[in-house]
Amino acid sequence: MLELTVYDNEGKETEKISVDEALFGGRVNKKLLQEIVVMYQSNQRTGNASTKDRGEVEGSTKKPWKQKGTGRARCGTIRSPIWRHGGVVFGPHPRSYYYNIPQQLRIKALDSALLAKFKGNETSIINSLNMETPRTKDFSAIIKKMGIDPANERPKNKCLLGIKDPKRVLYLSSRNIPGLKLMPVTDLNAFDVIKYQRLMLTKESLEHLISVRKNVDEKVSV
Repeated sequence: MLELTVYDNEGKETEKISVDEALFGGRVNKKLLQEIVVMYQSNQRTGNASTKDRGEVEGSTKKPWKQKGTGRARCGTIRSPIWRHGGVVFGPHPRSYYYNIPQQLRIKALDSALLAKFKGNETSIINSLNMETPRTKDFSAIIKKMGIDPANERPKNKCLLGIKDPKRVLYLSSRNIPGLKLMPVTDLNAFDVIKYQRLMLTKESLEHLISVRKNVDEKVSV
């Protein structure tokens, strides 16, 4: 069992929550995480590199000189790849690098990523985030009291904040903080969890992650 500490908005410890490692796979599957990261990065590629082959470059289609009798090498077109300004042989063309990994594996990868954050002491749990009006300064102060400073240029300060019910007030308060990404806990994926050095969850969102996995285990056992 893992013990995760819950803090209030002032950065003071309020309680501890026990998390069963078995609910998140029991171990960190590094090989699966590597495959998932490659998939997400591949799907982000635009694949817009383009070259012109001999049929697309500008130039006459007339044979430059007759086939025989000139003493020169035979040539059929000035668009030939061996000529200057000729076409490119086997050059890149716009394509899609998209591919997919089964959903069950993506879920297991997310569990491994979350478990890695829990074990690596890279997770901060806050009791709640309640703001009546959007104010970046106040929101940033709460984050800093948790020992996280996303605005710092160091990679170790980059933070992913997962909340169960994202409110517009929280979105407006956090969107101008560099290095911080706010995301509904239901939209979490392994790539974003790994990409950001720190993971911050509200107590409600952590309980939601645990309850969802408990319900799944109960259905499987039945």
